Amino acid sequence: MSKTLLIYERAVAVNKARHGKWGVTVGNDFSFAKNVNSMPLLAQEFRDTVGQYPIVFAGGEDQIMPAVLLGFGENENLFVDEAGKWHSTYIPAFARRYPYVFSSSDQGETLTLCIDEEYSGVNQDGEGERLFTDDGEQTPYLKNVLEFQTEFQRNFLRTQTFCKRLQELNLLDSMQAELKFGSGEQKSIGGFKVVNRERLKQVSAEKLSELAMVDELELIYLHLQSMLNVPDLASRMKQPAGDIAGGDGEAVATKKSTKPATGKKQAGSSVKAGSTSKKKSASKKKAAAAKPGN
Repeated sequence: MSKTLLIYERAVAVNKARHGKWGVTVGNDFSFAKNVNSMPLLAQEFRDTVGQYPIVFAGGEDQIMPAVLLGFGENENLFVDEAGKWHSTYIPAFARRYPYVFSSSDQGETLTLCIDEEYSGVNQDGEGERLFTDDGEQTPYLKNVLEFQTEFQRNFLRTQTFCKRLQELNLLDSMQAELKFGSGEQKSIGGFKVVNRERLKQVSAEKLSELAMVDELELIYLHLQSMLNVPDLASRMKQPAGDIAGGDGEAVATKKSTKPATGKKQAGSSVKAGSTSKKKSASKKKAAAAKPGN
């Protein structure tokens, strides 16, 4: 597949016929994310990110998703250095789940685990964590990966519900952040949306109560609070910013997709997970965003 999911180069369905002897070397190298200036965020991660990243909303009218701003340039992640180290106390689950991702060809009824074979830690010599045993069974490592991805997908659907509610209430406005440097240079970043505070005040008490009952009113205020992190993000640039302002403006639509990818089919039995719809969902577990990365 093409690189349509920000950090994925070539996601291929995991199956024992192809990956029976393969291994994955895990570590803390996030070089794969150093050229992205934003990253999708799950609603369950707002509390962990509110003090570190600006949380915005991005996407088209058919699908809006929360995202953390990571930089101001098109290929700029100010949290990842040249050595691939991520400088923050919390790393979004979207990055921690890499090099794995779910794909689906039936609207999410069946999910197939895929792996980015271009990831530097993937090898065919069985080094690091094996995906399958010599008998062709899933290793504990692969089962843990599958559990993490399943929980991520469940929380992804929950996040979509939250975003649809914001759209239904007409609370999102296009926004852009403008930076002015001491040298006189100016920079701006758009392509995202934020909650309009004035329209939020006009929402009926009944609707506000509904939002509060499902913790979505809290998510809205966490998002608004997080926008105070824009100056901190700017301070990570080599050239310190002077004044930073946010204002209404015509946003440039993001070209990065947040939809689950579809990996190429390979011979052999692929690793699948059941539907994450309400009638088929498993018992509740701790949010994937709070678990260690795989």
